[in-house]
Amino acid sequence: HPPHPTASMRCWLRTCVRQAFSKRHPAALQAQARSFYRAGAIKPTLVPLHGSREKQPPSSPDEVVSFQVKDRKGQTHDVKGKIGDNLLYLFHHLQESSDTLYLEGACEASLACSTCHVILDQDTYDKLEYPVEEEDDMLDQAACLTSTSRLGCQIILSKELEGMCVTLPPFSKNFYVDGHIPQPH
Repeated sequence: HPPHPTASMRCWLRTCVRQAFSKRHPAALQAQARSFYRAGAIKPTLVPLHGSREKQPPSSPDEVVSFQVKDRKGQTHDVKGKIGDNLLYLFHHLQESSDTLYLEGACEASLACSTCHVILDQDTYDKLEYPVEEEDDMLDQAACLTSTSRLGCQIILSKELEGMCVTLPPFSKNFYVDGHIPQPH
């Protein structure tokens, strides 16, 4: 059996599994990925389940976190999420009712892009743990970077964030050049 992977190996393993099962690599790599899966070293998730928690209503009023979002046009929106919601996936859910609250998240919260870049108020920024190195690396690539910038995929709502103000940057960078806007799934 393969050894239990460290956190840094998990990212590599996920990439191997995706590539192996998308038929880009030979059967040997598929067999290796299957052995990691059987040994319990990796646990794949179904893409349609990503962000499904944010679509569930809160089970009690105590779970609600209210905050404001300033969209790219400067309009302020009152938003409600619940404790434990991932900010990126919450925005994907909010996008169904308001297209001005758009946050892309091209890498699906795997810390491989900066398209979910948001700007926080100073008080909120100070309440959060310092960004991990991978988030800092991605923030270096973000457009409109500020001293209180964070990636939305790394912000999990808690009662401490009640009343925060999140500002969407005027634009974000992605590799698309034809005007295509990817839709969350």
